[in-house]
Amino acid sequence: MKPLFSKGPSLGVRFLVLVVLSVALMVVDARFTLLKPVRSQMSLVLMQSYWITDLPQRLWQGVASQFGSRTELVAENEKLKTENLLLQGRMQKLAALTEQNVRLRELLNSSALVNEKVEVAELIGMDPNPFTHRIIINKGERDGVVLGQPVLDARGLMGQVVELMPYTSRVLLLTDTTHSIPVQVNRNGLRAIASGTGNPESLELRHVADTADIKVGDLLVSSGLGQRFPAGYPVATVKEVIHDSGQPFAIVRAVPTAALNRSRYLLLVFSDSRTPEERANDAAKAQQAEQNGEPPPIIPATVPKPVAPAAAVIPAAVAPAPAAVAEPKTVKKPAPAATPAAKPPAAVPATTRERQ
Repeated sequence: MKPLFSKGPSLGVRFLVLVVLSVALMVVDARFTLLKPVRSQMSLVLMQSYWITDLPQRLWQGVASQFGSRTELVAENEKLKTENLLLQGRMQKLAALTEQNVRLRELLNSSALVNEKVEVAELIGMDPNPFTHRIIINKGERDGVVLGQPVLDARGLMGQVVELMPYTSRVLLLTDTTHSIPVQVNRNGLRAIASGTGNPESLELRHVADTADIKVGDLLVSSGLGQRFPAGYPVATVKEVIHDSGQPFAIVRAVPTAALNRSRYLLLVFSDSRTPEERANDAAKAQQAEQNGEPPPIIPATVPKPVAPAAAVIPAAVAPAPAAVAEPKTVKKPAPAATPAAKPPAAVPATTRERQ
């Protein structure tokens, strides 16, 4: 009769057998190639287990990299859009400056006029009325926006600010039927008035003489005569010119250069507040610095007028001499002529006679 519970080898014997077997396998694996097929087959099984155990970490790294890279790409994209818009705005002003003639010598001779202060704004709404062309931007009175301030996109002028709110503004587009802007043909300087037609893809030049030198394809730029829009910015391109011998005026239609229905990021232009004389002086200084190979000087918005300090020094210098005080005309002379060095010695003989 067999016992109910059979007794096997003890734990020590089992451990010793396993140790001997392990040593034997290591020796065989190191000395011979008998176990190479077995190792290759086991590597296939272990590779799947490695992949499964490493799956959570790889998923976490993938999700983290996706969210991180997306945030960085969005930020970089916004930065590049802003820089691109600024560069395109400067390029269109530079192109207009290089094509102007003697009638715009102030724009041609002054490199400082290109560096007008601008601020980027974003379109956040549109007027639902189909008979008015107005948009809303995210810059308002708190941001320094003023009524009548020009607004342009990367291609040309779009309109002007007509209503101010603390944090937003309403812009009237060029194509509105109530809007007009003085323009000139960039090719020959012919002046005209471009008015909106209610069509976002069309402007009309009114009261243009039938014999006027204007052709299809001419670029219309702002003339600056209305003191509202800066001169030299693209406005429209002539699309159609109809001459009628029985009418005194020609029918001229143009297409706005700005993408009125597609632009989202806009530029608010802050015009220069300097007088024409100050702008001419600053332009001469900038041109001289450019000829000398020096960097152009930084011109502030308003240049203070120089005050001659010689008028305040002359009375103090001649105060001891009574004869000099009795001649106020010498005080009004400019500094080079108002430095009479001979008057104090002239007072010395007078005092000498009194002592004698």
